[in-house]
Amino acid sequence: MWQWIRGGGGVTVVQQVLFEVESPYFGHPYFVSGNAVFNAVASRVDERTRRSLHVSHGVFVPGEYGEFPEDASQDGYAGKLGKSLPEVNAYEDLFVFRDAAQRWLLSSRPRDAHNVLPVQSHGGRVAFAPETWFGRPEGQRKQRRSVSWYVHCYVHSDVDGVVPVSEDVLDGLQLGGARNYGFGEVSVVETQLVDLDALDYSGVREADGLQLELVTPYVLASEAPDADSQSVPWWWGVPADGLRRRETRLVNGDESHAVATVDHGQVVEYDGGDAVRTAKNGVTRVGTHSRFGFGEFRLRPCGADRVPERTAAASGGDA
Repeated sequence: MWQWIRGGGGVTVVQQVLFEVESPYFGHPYFVSGNAVFNAVASRVDERTRRSLHVSHGVFVPGEYGEFPEDASQDGYAGKLGKSLPEVNAYEDLFVFRDAAQRWLLSSRPRDAHNVLPVQSHGGRVAFAPETWFGRPEGQRKQRRSVSWYVHCYVHSDVDGVVPVSEDVLDGLQLGGARNYGFGEVSVVETQLVDLDALDYSGVREADGLQLELVTPYVLASEAPDADSQSVPWWWGVPADGLRRRETRLVNGDESHAVATVDHGQVVEYDGGDAVRTAKNGVTRVGTHSRFGFGEFRLRPCGADRVPERTAAASGGDA
């Protein structure tokens, strides 16, 4: 059942959704595109909802044991954190699961293995498995353990009454390709509404300097109808030729359109003047195709550890 998290009327509200992957997934290896999620939802809703709904990219999350990251509003051990949505009180809480470094995983968990989805072969199709199996040392009661996979995304709308989207609509969606063979089925685990205007932004407001991290690709040019080309924003403190770029495709039914992007995962200096407003815009995304998940970013204080254990190892310190 969905629940309010510090909500109120007449404000910017997003609905977080956590799906469990129920069948092999045949699609993008880095994320489930917002376009794929949108098209899956669009066939189940009315025209008003379809025209106004904005959908983020889906991020793969292992159902593993974890603890809250250092910058989250909660701290300490959190059990199998990957199987439920954490409470959202501060801006940083929005990115607990949307952080490629997966800082929430316990140090005893195989972080590298959880950044690579296991693959299966189905009649010549290579798909991603809905669970990962890990071996255990000899002498343990069970020789293997399994970890299920989940998908985290969120939706929002500028039209009142569109969110929350009913769980009956979201449950049983199929994402990715080969859906007529049963691939890509997901079930709803939990949803919650988050009022962006009610969150604590002190981590952003009080920072001496900020960096911007691209959570999803930022579109520079698109061959899709009515799509606008755009340049690298002036408030990114980096030369335009200093960014890694990638071409992807936007699929709509039988049509496929080339999309040139600044690749996700890159970190640049933030040179803007209104950090809190920028942070909120990063959640609801900016630029061409933002409605379909492109252009999401977060702000971090400069000097924040990327992955503390690896930072120490690289400098010769203890991990």
